[in-house]
Amino acid sequence: MTEHFEVAVLGAGFGGLAIAHRLARDGIDDVVIFERDDGVGGTWRANTYPGAACDVPSHLYSLSFAPNPYWSSAYATQPEILAYIEDCYDRFDVRRKVRTDTAIVSARWDSDESSWAIRDANGNDYRADVLVSAIGMFHTPKLPNIAGLADFGGAVFHSGRWDGDHDVAGERVAVIGTGASAIQIIPAIAERTAHLDVYQRSAPWVLPRRNAPYTPEQQDRFAARPHEALEHRQLLHDMFEQTTAFLANDPLADTLSATASEYLNRKVPDADLRAKLTPTQPFGCTRTLVSSDYYPTLQRDDVEVITAGIEAVTATGIRCLDGSERAVDTLVLCTGFHASDYLRGIEVTGRDGVNLHDRWNGVPSAYHGIAVPGFPNFFMLYGPNTNQGGNSILLMLESQAQFVASALAVTQEAGAAWVDITPEAMADYEADLRSDLAGTVWAGGCRTYFHSADGDIVTQLPHTAGWYAQATQAIDRSEFAFGGGSCTTS
Repeated sequence: MTEHFEVAVLGAGFGGLAIAHRLARDGIDDVVIFERDDGVGGTWRANTYPGAACDVPSHLYSLSFAPNPYWSSAYATQPEILAYIEDCYDRFDVRRKVRTDTAIVSARWDSDESSWAIRDANGNDYRADVLVSAIGMFHTPKLPNIAGLADFGGAVFHSGRWDGDHDVAGERVAVIGTGASAIQIIPAIAERTAHLDVYQRSAPWVLPRRNAPYTPEQQDRFAARPHEALEHRQLLHDMFEQTTAFLANDPLADTLSATASEYLNRKVPDADLRAKLTPTQPFGCTRTLVSSDYYPTLQRDDVEVITAGIEAVTATGIRCLDGSERAVDTLVLCTGFHASDYLRGIEVTGRDGVNLHDRWNGVPSAYHGIAVPGFPNFFMLYGPNTNQGGNSILLMLESQAQFVASALAVTQEAGAAWVDITPEAMADYEADLRSDLAGTVWAGGCRTYFHSADGDIVTQLPHTAGWYAQATQAIDRSEFAFGGGSCTTS
């Protein structure tokens, strides 16, 4: 017999937790969370590489309904964040709703039943009135297209699938990429490797990381006086909310780029190395990184930064376009994720048999990143153009959960079985979005994971988290169609 749920959620990370908790406030408990991994945590469960940590302050990278007075330092590490998520799933009674080791491969809207027919990778079928994708952007590793990679004779793994059983001590290790994971991995393993080669395609902008520990006295005070912890979080929020360096010609970008340049000049005295590490793209065009041990590590005698392009991976090493070849024992791929390929590997079919990926045609879009016309009762958390350039993504997830709760409440009030954003509202939203994105630094010709294959900006929000929270507080009923049940009006 096919199980039927009121709400089915894809992904047991922060998004799955946020939507389950928000719906519970409205008395919606018949919720299942399908998770392809063996436990909760999402990206913080999958990314276990050495040095993994958050680049948003701990008290800000916390759910508003679950403050943690005992964060150990300003920036929490992966084990601490995962422990926090695990605790939240237990504390708020959400874990019982999670089905682990369950990878969903398809979902099809059934207009006759006003529900979603869902299938997992093992062929099991489910039904749900409402479908919510809470799949993050960083869940599917992106492997580089390098000749000979499959023929490499040593160990090779992606940063997002770190092999914890493999010891790099005494090895010659090559790290391909200098993004967010690389600048954490490189300092964490450099002291143990015999030699470390860092293959850099473009130099990132790096700001210093001030990671002061919280003292036991501070932690106890936050626990005894929750209002002080909330005030501390609010101060962090307000500071990050002012980060608008993603806007073209924003004065803050000049201030931050000057800070980053001064930091580079001060930390890297060698002119040749400093030239390699000097970014050529505008500040904010790519993800700005935060680290206080990356530059010092690159100056070690046993670490080399290589900027010559890679021609091929051989059985024993890497050959560059300049003809040089270096021996390698272990190859670490810090080459990012399929961040702009939303719902990758899942076939979602809406009304009239329309496939979601076909509808997008390589340019994912959704109303406020959440709803897509022709896909009733389907919502996305961390969907297209909801990656915020300055503040915590958890603020965005809670806003999106609020939007979904509002949509379901209005649907119930209307006596309807389904809700769908209208094409007209979607067209107006997309026109405004394109106009606003044109005024950002991301539109200046750079290409990152922010962009689709054709260069469209499909991940980034050209506004602050506060703007987004206000825009998604409640749905505008006039922008939605309702049907089924006792309601057939729009």
